[in-house]
Formats: sequence, structure tokens, C-alpha cells
Amino acid sequence: MPTDREHLIRCLPKVELHLHIEGTLEPEMMFSLAGKHGAKLPYASVEAVRKAYAFHDLQSFLDLYYAGCDVLRDRRDFYALAMAYFTRAHADRVVHAELFFDPQTHTARGIPMEVVFAGLRDAMDDAHRRYGITSDLILCFLRHLSEEDALATLDAALPFRSELTGVGLDSGEKGNPPSKFQRVFAKARSLGLRAVAHAGEEGPAGYITEALDLLHVERIDHGVRCDEDPALVERLVRERIPLTVCPLSNLKLCVVKDLKQHNFAKLLRKGVAVTINSDDPAYFGGYIGENYRAAATALELTHAELVTVAENAARASFMPATAKTSLLSTIRTEAARA
Repeated sequence: MPTDREHLIRCLPKVELHLHIEGTLEPEMMFSLAGKHGAKLPYASVEAVRKAYAFHDLQSFLDLYYAGCDVLRDRRDFYALAMAYFTRAHADRVVHAELFFDPQTHTARGIPMEVVFAGLRDAMDDAHRRYGITSDLILCFLRHLSEEDALATLDAALPFRSELTGVGLDSGEKGNPPSKFQRVFAKARSLGLRAVAHAGEEGPAGYITEALDLLHVERIDHGVRCDEDPALVERLVRERIPLTVCPLSNLKLCVVKDLKQHNFAKLLRKGVAVTINSDDPAYFGGYIGENYRAAATALELTHAELVTVAENAARASFMPATAKTSLLSTIRTEAARA
């Protein structure tokens, strides 16, 4: 990569909009927490875990992901997990992050909802004090479970409503369309929560349309299969609907065989508000800076295009309008210097 482009990527203030905090659980921490709790892992060593990261699709990743979550058991665990992410994010010049978390993964194991919230909030507050990083929490419903389970989860989270910015939809996409969750999203929106949803990663372009029309989401997470429907792409451009794209995740989960084949640059050049994010970086080989570098190299993104991507993320965030305006100004200033 040309040194000027590398310098720009290092300097650009970044917003991360698609980050599963449980997906930042590095193998070293997994084993450390397993030892703390006397938990048995299905792998003998850190090296064995890393060798298991040869995924052939989304489900093969999810199987390992859920097994790893079993070591997260108390408030300090969730704090340690999130603080490790924020430390790496700070090194990548992330200034704002909107964290996805999966409470159903934890409550199903008997972990109280308040433990999850408290640990994550401790880290979010600490990251703001230490690094100046602002952050929000987005509660994601597991789409392979029932809508009744999602509704019960939303009800259980109501005592922590002030801690939440929005709701999302994740887990196995195949056979679990957004339409399955209309009632819970309607209830969440009635509570003033913002809405996002994973769609068009392994599922078809029609799932993106469902998420927009039935769940009334403000952002689409992934969305890379939108180009199966040219009219949908035109709509994304016209309505300025952001896509939170995760290049290395798409490569690792075989959504694309080679990053050079990724449609990110084509969508960007058509005017779609694409952004770069890291998804589950402990499993997919790179945090947000590495995703920027990999996409920039494979797709030959220009200086101006990289700046546009950073601006897209700032605009697509749920930050207050004044904070967005200030950040956009900072992005342009830093880009001019790079």
C-alpha cells in the first residue's frame, strides 16, 4: 500500500458501527477466563482455537462463537472483554463505537441481564475517560430463536432502557427473515429505540427490503447482496441508507472468495453510503484499521474515497447532530493534513 494511503488510514478518525463485542474475545482471554471459572473448552490450546478459525460459512463461525461466550460469566469478564476492544480501537483511531451485544446468549446460561449491562457500561465509561471514545449499546435479537423469546428479552432489558440506544438482529440469517420479528421491532421503536438489522449477508436481497419496509431500520448491517436487485441499490442511494460492511468478515465467511471481487467499491462509486467495520475481529483476522487497509489495497480505494467512507460512518452513527458536525469537520481537517 502506498505510504500516503497508509498514513491517511492511520490518521482518519473512525466510527465503528458493526462490532459484536462478544466477537472481540481473543483466544488468550478465552483461556484466561476459562481458567478463572474452571470452565472446560473444546480446544486444548490457543493455537488449537486459532486453527479452528477456518470457517466455511456463517454457521460454522457461530458454533465456535457461542462456545467461546461460555467463559463470560461475571461483571469483570464483560468489562475486560469490552476494555480490550476499546484499547485496540483507540490504537486504530476509533472515536465512536456502537457496540452490538447478544443478551440471549448470556441469559440462556443463567447470567443475569444486569451483569452484562454493568460490565459493558463500566468499560464504556472507562474508555471515555481514558481515550475520549464515545459509545452506544445496541441490543441484538438472535434470529434463530423465536420472536417470543426476543419480546421477552426486550421486556427484561426495560429496566436498563437508559443504557440502550437501539436494537438489532443477528445470528443465522438463512431461513430467518426479518419479517419474523416485526412485532418486537415495532415495540422497540415505540420505546424510542433506534433500529438496525443484519440482512443480505447470506440471505437474499429481499431480506434487505424486508428489514427496511417491515422493521423500519435506519441502517443495514452487511447488505452486500443488495446488488442482486438494481432497484434496491437505487433506493439505497436515493434514501441514503447506510450499509455497515465488514470486508474481512465477508472474506473469512466465504461471502466473497477474494477481496478483489468484493462489491464494496462498486457500491461506493454508485453513491451507496457504505462504511467499513470489523464485525467479529477476534475471529476474522483484523480490527477496523486492518479492514480499512485490506479493502483499500484490494479495491484500490483512493484518498478521497477513504475519506468518504469515514464520513459515511460519522453520518450513519447515532451520535447527536452537534457531535456529528464536529466529527465531520475533524475528519476533513485530518484528511487534508495526511
